[in-house]
Amino acid sequence: MKIICLSCGHKVELDDAYDDFEGLVKCVVCGTMLEIKTEEGKLKAIKVADPDPRGSQAQEN
Repeated sequence: MKIICLSCGHKVELDDAYDDFEGLVKCVVCGTMLEIKTEEGKLKAIKVADPDPRGSQAQEN
């Protein structure tokens, strides 16, 4: 299966281990982390992952 990086357009090749998968995939060209969901070898959802898992909240000291 191939997916297209939403940041740079590179075709990312995924092996059969990703046929039923939900999680992060890294583009080898630009390093963008993509959140994907696949079922039975078909892409169901893709988006650029939030680089900060806390969102846009400011860090408190």
